[in-house]
Amino acid sequence: MRAVVLDQYGGPEVLRIREIPDPQPGAGEVRVRVAATAVNRADVLQRQGRYPPPEPRPEHEVPGLEFAGTVDAVGPGVTAWRPGDRVMGLLAGGGYAEQVVTHERMLLRVPDRLSFEEAAAIPEVFFTAYDALTDKAGLRMGDVVLVHAGGSGVGTAAIQLARAMGATVLVTAGSDEKARRAVELGAHRAINYKTEAFDEVVLRETGGRGADVILDFVGASYLERNLKAAAVEGRIVFIGTMGGARGEFDIGLAMRKRLRLAGTTLRARPVEQKMVLTQRFARQVLPLFESGQVRPVVDRVFPLDEVAAAHRYMEENRNFGKIVLRVGT
Repeated sequence: MRAVVLDQYGGPEVLRIREIPDPQPGAGEVRVRVAATAVNRADVLQRQGRYPPPEPRPEHEVPGLEFAGTVDAVGPGVTAWRPGDRVMGLLAGGGYAEQVVTHERMLLRVPDRLSFEEAAAIPEVFFTAYDALTDKAGLRMGDVVLVHAGGSGVGTAAIQLARAMGATVLVTAGSDEKARRAVELGAHRAINYKTEAFDEVVLRETGGRGADVILDFVGASYLERNLKAAAVEGRIVFIGTMGGARGEFDIGLAMRKRLRLAGTTLRARPVEQKMVLTQRFARQVLPLFESGQVRPVVDRVFPLDEVAAAHRYMEENRNFGKIVLRVGT
C-alpha cells in the first residue's frame, strides 16, 4: 500500500510517499481501506521529531491520528463489523496510508449524511474536545466556557459541543474573520486576541464572574491571564503548549479562586481507555452528527500526494477547522 513514511525529521519536504506492506488484522481487529485522513498539530510535531509515536515503535513511522473509510477485512472473533461498512476512528499513528488496522471497539459508524472527508475531520478533535469538556472539566449546563484557538479543529469542535451541552461559549481567535466564523458556528462572543485582552473581555462579558471552564492550547504565555479570567472554582484544561510548556503563575490566586488545573492528551493513553472513550462518544455524541446539530468543519481538502502542502498550510495558521487529506476513492 502507499503511505507517507517518515525516514527522517524536518520540514514538510521530508514527507514522502512509499510502498510498504499491507497490514493484516489479528484477533478482534479490523482492516479499513482509508478514504480520508486529516492533519493535526501533533503530525507537524512528529514530522519535526518532537512528538514520537508511543511504544512499541512501528517498523514504518507513518503519521496520522484518525481516518475514515470502508472495512475490507476482519480478523478472528470480530462480530461488530463486516466488509463494506463505512467507519471512522482514532489512531495512535498510521493514518496517512491507504490501509489501517485497529481494534473493532475503536471504530465508529460514519453517519449516512457525512462524506468520508467530513468523517475524517471528526475523531481526533471531537474526542479531544469531548474528553476535555466532560471528563476533565466536568462541564455543567449554564457554565461559561472560554475556548482558546477557536478557529482550530479542536476549537471548532469545542464550540459546538459546549453549546450542545447548554454552556455559554466565549472564544479567542487570531483574526476578525476567524472570530466572525466562530460566532456563526455558535460562539456567543469571539475575541481577537491580537487587538483585545481576552482576560479583560471575559470578565466584562460575565459581569466580573469569569469563565467556569477554560480550554487552553497555548500554555505558558496564557497562564497568568487564564487565572485572571477564571471564575471561582473554575477549571482550566491544558490541551496544547503552542506558547510554551513552562511558566510561572500566582499560586495564591489559584488558591483563593479554588481553581482546578488539568492536562490531557489522547495519543499515549492505553488502548483500553480509548475504547471506553470511543464507546461513550458513540452513545452520547454520534447522534448529534446524525441529527445535524453538530457538524465537522472542513477548511480544505488536499490529495495525499500534496501532504507537504497541507502541512505548510497548517503551519501558516491559515485554516478555520480541519485540513483533510483525501487518500482513496
